[in-house]
Amino acid sequence: MLKILGRPDSINVRKVLWACAEMDLRYEHEAYGGTTRPTNTPEFLALNPNALVPVIVDDSYVLWESNAICRYLATREARHDLLPQDAAARGRVEQWMDWQATELNTAWRYAFMALVRKSPAHADPAMIAASVDSWNRAMRILDNQLARTGAFVAGATFTLADVVIGLATHRWFATPIARPELPAVAAYYARLCERPGFVRFGRDGGP
Repeated sequence: MLKILGRPDSINVRKVLWACAEMDLRYEHEAYGGTTRPTNTPEFLALNPNALVPVIVDDSYVLWESNAICRYLATREARHDLLPQDAAARGRVEQWMDWQATELNTAWRYAFMALVRKSPAHADPAMIAASVDSWNRAMRILDNQLARTGAFVAGATFTLADVVIGLATHRWFATPIARPELPAVAAYYARLCERPGFVRFGRDGGP
């Protein structure tokens, strides 16, 4: 059986859990990370030398990196609605998935660590303000894209791009920052809240 390793409060673990919910996949979830099941043990490092979660174990196949895991599972299940076969359509989905992993994550990281995680290493007010500005700038890019599609990130239908960006959108709404009015993002968030997987692993899963 598919095993998902990673603590349930990790946004990257929740990507995989939500993707599994969309595909109605059965799995075992083991909450690695933290003091109970640390990720710096030889056992875990043999699975992921980065000591990060999530990791999946699918029979003898081991894979880490959350977006790669989501792509693998959608491909394994032939869920072409979530990850299209057509090269152009797939490229659009993967473009936005990669944007989430690079531009969007980089933008929110410092502010989130300071304001939600209360990290002592992220306490510089100027750095917090710069992170908030970058985060809001990225969300304006998303708002413009959603205004063009009128529905979801990569187009008219729900895809893996929405799994990874949807969780980041929830984080934007859940973090105590000054946010601009972004009507397309607000409407998008309301659409996501109609999906049981998002309600469980996004909206109700923590920031």
